Amino acid sequence: MNRLEKLFIEKPKDILNIYFTAGFPGIEDTMPLLRAIEKAGADIAEIGIPFSDPVADGETIQKANTQALDNGMTVELLFSQLKEMRNEIKIPIILMGDVNPLIQYGLEPFCKKCQEVGVDGLILPNLPMDEYLLEFKPVFEKYGLFNIFLITPQTSEDRIRRIDENSAGFIYMVSSASTTGSTSGITDEMRDYFDRVDQMKLKNPRLIGFGIKDHSTFTEASHYANGAIIGSAFIRAIKDSEFPAEAGSEYIKSVLG
Repeated sequence: MNRLEKLFIEKPKDILNIYFTAGFPGIEDTMPLLRAIEKAGADIAEIGIPFSDPVADGETIQKANTQALDNGMTVELLFSQLKEMRNEIKIPIILMGDVNPLIQYGLEPFCKKCQEVGVDGLILPNLPMDEYLLEFKPVFEKYGLFNIFLITPQTSEDRIRRIDENSAGFIYMVSSASTTGSTSGITDEMRDYFDRVDQMKLKNPRLIGFGIKDHSTFTEASHYANGAIIGSAFIRAIKDSEFPAEAGSEYIKSVLG
């Protein structure tokens, strides 16, 4: 059983998924941050693969991507850092990013490496559904990888149902039509959207992302879904710290209360 699947069976509510950019703030911070994220009580770690052209990233994550690339971060280096990960990290691990680095690496070699190091799922926001079904899905399934699609308040009901039918792990509910880190709390408009999707009775669990930044927004998001994703706020918590893993751990504890 995939670790994501197992997690949502064992803990259907209050899931905390923490995103960070590989190679940020320092090139060797990937494993220390993973250890800190797990130890502090987060349920999923989502590792961003740095890329020069952002998809929906706000300024905070764009700058983290730039710094990670300047540090010399690559897909190959990330896989080498994660090589012994499963000797100590038990929580599900997701890789998130633009589909282009995956294509450049090679679809099958990339997925094979994910399986070897113990990655559980992928979030590729600019991967078209039809292309996924035609080319990617058979390879993902061969290597035990879950593909996680995003939905927004503008996503039609027909598309949401199609995404639900072809997703595994969970559905990433983007809270608003904005970039990451740019919203200021949960609005009535967002609540209407959360309620509308909840009433659709989808088969997949849902995690809410964009604008989740503290204990209050995490708690409210968890009321409307199975939990939430925090990225920009975590990046801000670690970016200027002399000890990023410790800063990240303290931040996660404050979110969980």
